[in-house]
Amino acid sequence: MEGTEAEMTERALIVLRTFLTDVDAELARSVLEAAEIESLIRADDCGGVGPNLGLTGVDLLVVAEDAARADEVLSTSAVTPDLWVE
Repeated sequence: MEGTEAEMTERALIVLRTFLTDVDAELARSVLEAAEIESLIRADDCGGVGPNLGLTGVDLLVVAEDAARADEVLSTSAVTPDLWVE
């Protein structure tokens, strides 16, 4: 994979999907990683200390120019949960 997390945050990021749990978001992130698409997870859970505080869900972020391909990869993946918030 090219780039680091710091380099990724300098590019325009968008929320691809918002999941109900961090486990679901991590699963989707691993599917994107296997397809060589960089992604980040953003959750408002006090750094994992208060997982119940993430009442707004867990966001899966991708670089804007990768969004269409990432959406296609997740939509066609048999292992990606259908548990995202619309």
